[in-house]
Amino acid sequence: MFAIAVKQEQYQTYILSHEEAMSRLEVVPERGGMITQWRIQGQDLLYLDAERFANPKMSVRGGIPILFPICGNLPNDVYTYQGEQYSLKQHGFARDLPWQVTNTETDDLASITLVLNSNEQTLAVYPFEFQLAFTYELKENSLKIHQRYTNNSQTTMPFSTGLHPYFLIADKKLLSFDLPASQTQAQDTKEVYPFEGSFDFDADEIDVALFPVTKNSASITHNRRRFKITINYSELYSALVFWTVKGKDYVCLEPWSALRNALNTGERLTHLEPGATCEATVAMEVMYL
Repeated sequence: MFAIAVKQEQYQTYILSHEEAMSRLEVVPERGGMITQWRIQGQDLLYLDAERFANPKMSVRGGIPILFPICGNLPNDVYTYQGEQYSLKQHGFARDLPWQVTNTETDDLASITLVLNSNEQTLAVYPFEFQLAFTYELKENSLKIHQRYTNNSQTTMPFSTGLHPYFLIADKKLLSFDLPASQTQAQDTKEVYPFEGSFDFDADEIDVALFPVTKNSASITHNRRRFKITINYSELYSALVFWTVKGKDYVCLEPWSALRNALNTGERLTHLEPGATCEATVAMEVMYL
Protein backbone atom coordinates (compact mmCIF):
# COMPACT_ATOMS: atom_id res chain seq x y z
CA MET A 1 0.00 0.00 0.00
CA PHE A 2 1.17 3.49 -0.86
CA ALA A 3 0.46 6.46 1.38
CA ILE A 4 1.30 10.13 1.84
CA ALA A 5 1.17 11.83 5.23
CA VAL A 6 1.99 15.37 6.31
CA LYS A 7 3.75 16.39 9.52
CA GLN A 8 4.41 19.87 10.82
CA GLU A 9 7.63 20.48 12.70
CA GLN A 10 9.90 23.41 11.92
CA TYR A 11 8.88 22.88 8.28
CA GLN A 12 5.89 21.13 6.78
CA THR A 13 7.09 17.72 5.62
CA TYR A 14 5.44 15.28 3.23
CA ILE A 15 6.06 11.60 3.98
CA LEU A 16 5.71 9.17 1.08
CA SER A 17 5.69 5.48 1.97
CA HIS A 18 5.40 2.03 0.44
CA GLU A 19 4.36 -0.31 3.23
CA GLU A 20 5.24 -3.65 1.61
CA ALA A 21 8.74 -2.51 0.66
CA MET A 22 9.23 -0.73 4.00
CA SER A 23 10.39 2.33 2.07
CA ARG A 24 9.86 5.95 3.05
CA LEU A 25 10.67 9.34 1.56
CA GLU A 26 10.46 12.74 3.25
CA VAL A 27 10.14 15.93 1.20
CA VAL A 28 10.24 19.50 2.52
CA PRO A 29 8.76 21.90 -0.07
CA GLU A 30 9.57 25.16 1.73
CA ARG A 31 13.24 24.17 2.24
CA GLY A 32 14.21 24.13 -1.43
CA GLY A 33 11.74 21.41 -2.44
CA MET A 34 14.33 18.91 -1.31
CA ILE A 35 14.24 15.29 -0.24
CA THR A 36 15.56 15.09 3.32
CA GLN A 37 15.17 11.38 4.03
CA TRP A 38 15.04 8.15 2.03
CA ARG A 39 14.76 4.98 4.06
CA ILE A 40 14.45 1.34 3.00
CA GLN A 41 13.88 -1.55 5.41
CA GLY A 42 14.57 0.75 8.34
CA GLN A 43 17.94 1.89 6.98
CA ASP A 44 18.61 5.54 6.17
CA LEU A 45 20.25 6.05 2.80
CA LEU A 46 20.81 9.80 3.05
CA TYR A 47 22.94 11.93 5.33
CA LEU A 48 21.45 15.14 6.79
CA ASP A 49 23.20 17.83 8.81
CA ALA A 50 20.29 18.65 11.14
CA GLU A 51 21.86 21.85 12.48
CA ARG A 52 22.30 23.41 9.03
CA PHE A 53 18.86 22.18 7.98
CA ALA A 54 17.26 23.96 10.93
CA ASN A 55 18.92 27.28 10.05
CA PRO A 56 17.17 28.87 7.03
CA LYS A 57 20.13 31.22 6.54
CA MET A 58 22.44 28.29 5.80
CA SER A 59 22.46 26.04 2.75
CA VAL A 60 21.59 22.45 3.58
CA ARG A 61 24.23 19.75 3.66
CA GLY A 62 22.37 16.52 3.24
CA GLY A 63 19.36 15.00 1.55
CA ILE A 64 19.09 15.69 -2.18
CA PRO A 65 19.37 19.44 -2.93
CA ILE A 66 18.31 20.74 -6.36
CA LEU A 67 20.92 22.71 -8.33
CA PHE A 68 19.59 25.43 -10.67
CA PRO A 69 20.33 27.55 -12.71
CA ILE A 70 24.00 26.70 -12.15
CA CYS A 71 25.99 23.78 -10.81
CA GLY A 72 29.01 24.55 -8.68
CA ASN A 73 30.30 28.09 -8.31
CA LEU A 74 31.16 31.02 -10.57
CA PRO A 75 34.41 33.02 -10.26
CA ASN A 76 33.59 35.67 -7.65
CA ASP A 77 29.96 34.46 -7.93
CA VAL A 78 29.56 36.57 -11.10
CA TYR A 79 28.43 35.88 -14.67
CA THR A 80 27.83 38.17 -17.64
CA TYR A 81 24.71 38.13 -19.83
CA GLN A 82 24.23 40.57 -22.72
CA GLY A 83 26.87 42.87 -21.31
CA GLU A 84 25.44 43.02 -17.79
CA GLN A 85 26.89 41.36 -14.71
CA TYR A 86 24.78 39.29 -12.33
CA SER A 87 25.63 37.53 -9.10
CA LEU A 88 24.70 33.94 -8.30
CA LYS A 89 25.96 32.02 -5.32
CA GLN A 90 27.14 28.42 -5.53
CA HIS A 91 24.63 25.96 -7.02
CA GLY A 92 22.07 28.70 -7.66
CA PHE A 93 18.88 29.52 -5.77
CA ALA A 94 16.47 26.60 -6.30
CA ARG A 95 17.74 24.73 -3.22
CA ASP A 96 17.00 27.73 -0.97
CA LEU A 97 13.56 28.88 -2.13
CA PRO A 98 10.13 27.55 -1.13
CA TRP A 99 8.41 25.30 -3.68
CA GLN A 100 4.67 24.71 -4.03
CA VAL A 101 2.99 21.30 -3.96
CA THR A 102 0.69 20.91 -6.97
CA ASN A 103 -0.16 17.20 -6.99
CA THR A 104 0.09 13.95 -5.00
CA GLU A 105 -0.76 10.37 -6.00
CA THR A 106 -0.97 7.05 -4.12
CA ASP A 107 -2.38 4.62 -6.71
CA ASP A 108 0.42 2.52 -8.24
CA LEU A 109 3.16 4.47 -6.44
CA ALA A 110 3.59 7.34 -4.04
CA SER A 111 4.39 10.60 -5.81
CA ILE A 112 4.46 14.31 -5.15
CA THR A 113 4.90 17.16 -7.64
CA LEU A 114 6.44 20.48 -6.63
CA VAL A 115 6.75 23.68 -8.64
CA LEU A 116 9.08 26.66 -8.48
CA ASN A 117 8.22 29.78 -10.50
CA SER A 118 10.45 32.75 -11.19
CA ASN A 119 9.77 35.80 -9.05
CA GLU A 120 11.24 39.21 -8.24
CA GLN A 121 13.97 37.61 -6.16
CA THR A 122 15.12 35.27 -8.94
CA LEU A 123 14.77 37.87 -11.71
CA ALA A 124 17.20 40.15 -9.87
CA VAL A 125 19.99 37.58 -10.24
CA TYR A 126 18.79 35.54 -13.24
CA PRO A 127 16.79 37.62 -15.77
CA PHE A 128 14.51 34.87 -17.08
CA GLU A 129 10.96 33.84 -16.34
CA PHE A 130 10.70 30.10 -15.80
CA GLN A 131 8.86 27.26 -14.17
CA LEU A 132 10.45 24.15 -12.70
CA ALA A 133 8.28 21.12 -11.93
CA PHE A 134 9.80 18.15 -10.07
CA THR A 135 7.90 14.92 -9.41
CA TYR A 136 9.31 12.50 -6.84
CA GLU A 137 8.12 8.91 -7.25
CA LEU A 138 8.66 6.25 -4.59
CA LYS A 139 8.09 2.57 -5.33
CA GLU A 140 9.75 -0.48 -3.76
CA ASN A 141 13.52 0.17 -3.64
CA SER A 142 13.53 2.93 -6.23
CA LEU A 143 13.23 6.70 -6.34
CA LYS A 144 12.54 8.51 -9.60
CA ILE A 145 12.87 12.26 -10.00
CA HIS A 146 11.10 13.59 -13.08
CA GLN A 147 11.97 17.16 -14.01
CA ARG A 148 10.36 19.70 -16.35
CA TYR A 149 12.02 23.03 -17.16
CA THR A 150 9.91 25.64 -18.95
CA ASN A 151 11.11 28.95 -20.35
CA ASN A 152 8.38 31.57 -19.95
CA SER A 153 10.64 34.37 -21.15
CA GLN A 154 10.68 36.13 -24.51
CA THR A 155 14.38 35.29 -24.95
CA THR A 156 16.40 32.07 -24.98
CA MET A 157 17.12 30.87 -21.44
CA PRO A 158 20.56 29.38 -20.65
CA PHE A 159 20.91 27.15 -17.61
CA SER A 160 22.51 24.13 -16.06
CA THR A 161 20.92 21.82 -13.53
CA GLY A 162 21.89 18.99 -11.24
CA LEU A 163 21.12 16.92 -8.16
CA HIS A 164 23.36 16.67 -5.10
CA PRO A 165 22.52 13.45 -3.21
CA TYR A 166 24.34 12.90 0.07
CA PHE A 167 24.56 9.15 0.58
CA LEU A 168 25.02 8.09 4.20
CA ILE A 169 28.33 6.20 4.31
CA ALA A 170 30.59 5.97 7.36
CA ASP A 171 33.22 3.45 6.23
CA LYS A 172 34.08 4.84 2.81
CA LYS A 173 37.07 2.58 2.25
CA LEU A 174 34.66 -0.35 1.88
CA LEU A 175 33.07 1.21 -1.20
CA SER A 176 33.60 0.21 -4.81
CA PHE A 177 32.50 2.18 -7.84
CA ASP A 178 31.29 1.69 -11.38
CA LEU A 179 31.56 5.18 -12.83
CA PRO A 180 31.49 5.71 -16.63
CA ALA A 181 34.51 8.00 -16.91
CA SER A 182 38.23 7.69 -17.60
CA GLN A 183 39.46 11.00 -16.17
CA THR A 184 38.92 13.29 -13.21
CA GLN A 185 39.49 17.00 -12.84
CA ALA A 186 40.20 18.46 -9.41
CA GLN A 187 37.95 21.37 -8.52
CA ASP A 188 40.71 23.39 -6.80
CA THR A 189 43.72 22.92 -9.09
CA LYS A 190 41.86 22.03 -12.33
CA GLU A 191 44.47 19.32 -12.90
CA VAL A 192 43.33 16.28 -14.86
CA TYR A 193 44.17 12.74 -13.77
CA PRO A 194 43.33 9.26 -15.07
CA PHE A 195 40.43 7.69 -13.18
CA GLU A 196 41.12 4.08 -12.28
CA GLY A 197 37.92 3.34 -10.41
CA SER A 198 38.72 4.41 -6.83
CA PHE A 199 39.40 7.43 -4.63
CA ASP A 200 41.95 8.27 -1.92
CA PHE A 201 39.77 8.52 1.17
CA ASP A 202 42.77 9.55 3.28
CA ALA A 203 42.58 12.96 1.59
CA ASP A 204 40.96 15.78 3.57
CA GLU A 205 38.53 16.46 0.74
CA ILE A 206 37.75 14.94 -2.64
CA ASP A 207 36.00 17.24 -5.12
CA VAL A 208 36.34 16.07 -8.71
CA ALA A 209 34.45 16.13 -11.98
CA LEU A 210 34.43 12.85 -13.89
CA PHE A 211 34.55 12.86 -17.68
CA PRO A 212 33.91 11.99 -20.41
CA VAL A 213 30.67 10.35 -19.24
CA THR A 214 30.22 7.39 -21.57
CA LYS A 215 26.89 5.96 -20.39
CA ASN A 216 23.80 7.06 -18.48
CA SER A 217 24.35 4.91 -15.42
CA ALA A 218 26.70 4.90 -12.41
CA SER A 219 26.79 2.89 -9.19
CA ILE A 220 28.25 2.70 -5.70
CA THR A 221 28.55 -0.65 -3.88
CA HIS A 222 29.13 -1.10 -0.16
CA ASN A 223 31.06 -4.34 0.18
CA ARG A 224 30.28 -5.02 3.85
CA ARG A 225 26.69 -3.82 4.12
CA ARG A 226 26.11 -5.60 0.80
CA PHE A 227 24.05 -3.08 -1.07
CA LYS A 228 24.41 -1.28 -4.38
CA ILE A 229 23.02 2.15 -5.30
CA THR A 230 22.58 2.68 -9.03
CA ILE A 231 21.86 6.10 -10.53
CA ASN A 232 20.40 6.32 -14.03
CA TYR A 233 20.11 9.74 -15.66
CA SER A 234 18.85 11.31 -18.88
CA GLU A 235 21.00 12.52 -21.77
CA LEU A 236 20.71 16.06 -20.36
CA TYR A 237 23.29 15.10 -17.73
CA SER A 238 26.72 15.34 -19.31
CA ALA A 239 28.86 15.22 -16.16
CA LEU A 240 29.25 13.50 -12.81
CA VAL A 241 30.81 15.09 -9.74
CA PHE A 242 32.11 13.19 -6.73
CA TRP A 243 32.53 15.00 -3.42
CA THR A 244 33.27 13.99 0.15
CA VAL A 245 35.02 15.41 3.21
CA LYS A 246 37.20 13.40 5.58
CA GLY A 247 35.45 12.74 8.89
CA LYS A 248 31.96 13.29 7.45
CA ASP A 249 29.67 10.31 6.94
CA TYR A 250 28.66 10.99 3.37
CA VAL A 251 29.70 10.64 -0.24
CA CYS A 252 28.04 12.66 -2.99
CA LEU A 253 27.70 11.36 -6.55
CA GLU A 254 26.06 14.18 -8.46
CA PRO A 255 24.67 14.20 -12.01
CA TRP A 256 25.19 17.67 -13.53
CA SER A 257 24.07 18.92 -16.93
CA ALA A 258 27.14 21.18 -17.18
CA LEU A 259 30.24 21.88 -15.14
CA ARG A 260 31.20 24.94 -13.09
CA ASN A 261 31.11 28.36 -14.72
CA ALA A 262 29.06 27.20 -17.70
CA LEU A 263 27.01 30.43 -17.67
CA ASN A 264 30.23 32.24 -18.57
CA THR A 265 31.94 29.65 -20.79
CA GLY A 266 28.83 28.29 -22.51
CA GLU A 267 30.33 24.79 -22.34
CA ARG A 268 27.58 22.12 -22.29
CA LEU A 269 25.07 24.78 -21.29
CA THR A 270 21.40 24.09 -22.05
CA HIS A 271 19.64 26.78 -24.11
CA LEU A 272 15.85 26.71 -23.94
CA GLU A 273 13.91 28.65 -26.56
CA PRO A 274 11.04 30.97 -25.53
CA GLY A 275 7.99 28.93 -24.56
CA ALA A 276 9.92 25.66 -24.81
CA THR A 277 10.06 22.87 -22.23
CA CYS A 278 12.87 20.46 -21.43
CA GLU A 279 12.34 17.21 -19.51
CA ALA A 280 14.78 14.91 -17.72
CA THR A 281 14.79 12.05 -15.23
CA VAL A 282 17.16 10.80 -12.57
CA ALA A 283 16.36 7.38 -11.09
CA MET A 284 18.03 5.80 -8.07
CA GLU A 285 17.63 2.17 -7.12
CA VAL A 286 18.96 0.18 -4.19
CA MET A 287 19.80 -3.51 -4.63
CA TYR A 288 20.74 -5.78 -1.74
CA LEU A 289 23.45 -8.28 -2.68
